[in-house]
Amino acid sequence: MLKLSIYAILFFSLFFYSCKNEEEKRELKTNESKDTELQTSQKSNTVNPEDLLKQQPEEIETPEGMVWVSGVKFTMGASEGDPYALPREKPAHPVAVDGFFIDQTEVTNAQFKKFTAETGYVTVAERPIDWEQMKKQLPPGTPKPHDSVLQPGSLIFKKELENIANLNDYGQWWEWKTGADWKHPQGPQSDIEGKDNYPVVHIAYEDALAYASWAGRDLPTEAEWEAAAHGKLHGGIYTWGDDESKLNKEANTWQGEFPVKNIPEDGYKYAAPVKSFPPNSLNLYDMAGNVWEFTKDNFNTRYYQDALQQGELLNPKGSTTYFNEDNPYQNEKVIKGGSFLCNKSYCASYRISSRMGTSMDSGTDHLGFRTVKRVK
Repeated sequence: MLKLSIYAILFFSLFFYSCKNEEEKRELKTNESKDTELQTSQKSNTVNPEDLLKQQPEEIETPEGMVWVSGVKFTMGASEGDPYALPREKPAHPVAVDGFFIDQTEVTNAQFKKFTAETGYVTVAERPIDWEQMKKQLPPGTPKPHDSVLQPGSLIFKKELENIANLNDYGQWWEWKTGADWKHPQGPQSDIEGKDNYPVVHIAYEDALAYASWAGRDLPTEAEWEAAAHGKLHGGIYTWGDDESKLNKEANTWQGEFPVKNIPEDGYKYAAPVKSFPPNSLNLYDMAGNVWEFTKDNFNTRYYQDALQQGELLNPKGSTTYFNEDNPYQNEKVIKGGSFLCNKSYCASYRISSRMGTSMDSGTDHLGFRTVKRVK
């Protein structure tokens, strides 16, 4: 899980910012309205199934590496009886989406490498840190760190931990690593040699959008992502249904005691190459676990409450505003799917309905993306 931006965690970890500010933060107004005005192509009590684009148009070929997701009406949000569901996943509400294409896998290092080679694109994690932008994400009056600290880099998971005093303090297992980026996922001494088929990580939201634009595609909405994750099994908690006992065979997640002891019963301690685990019913891989995936939706913890009041939503695009009471200084995007760090004792986010917020400048070693292509 990640609730602070990379910049905020960098600052707090290096300058030991006091936790006493938590109460002050709760009293501050967010930088956006708490209203949750919806973005959608249609608001209505019901959507006529005949109006949905279900079948792939005959004149349109399936793009390489993509899968067709038929238009569908379904219930978005936490399944009834899900013991791990959080308030931000509720209430469940009816939605409908038109058919679209989605990547069969998370975007890989090889694919991203081709993009940067052709365009010369430089990711956020590789760029100098802009203090003027960083301070907007911190409490007013926060002093500027020394320039030697404000160097390009990203967040990596601390792999050598012996004990954790408080699971609510996630800064204990995240480390700011100068020089960490998509080509150097564990820092400047690491590389991605032999890892072409691993999901690209240390990607910020604008990096994902830039790749999608280059490929003539887009990032999925949260509703599109859930429709694809459910596949032909709508109503299930997981991409394979409701049987939690299948988790280690179906998804790359954390086994053992999080975050100090990882027992790789599924064959992988951390990220795995794409297609290492069985696909879902639409032949999509890693819709549960491996790495988190960006969506286009703004993260607003109150959005689902408002959505339920609007009737059935057609092609919803999420809230027009951002709101997260736990992180009032950030504008965040919804990420889905969970990662290799997810464990039911802390973060059972390999469930379809799970939704987290992350700042748009955040790149980590467990966050990637996949793209969609719409035809309507």
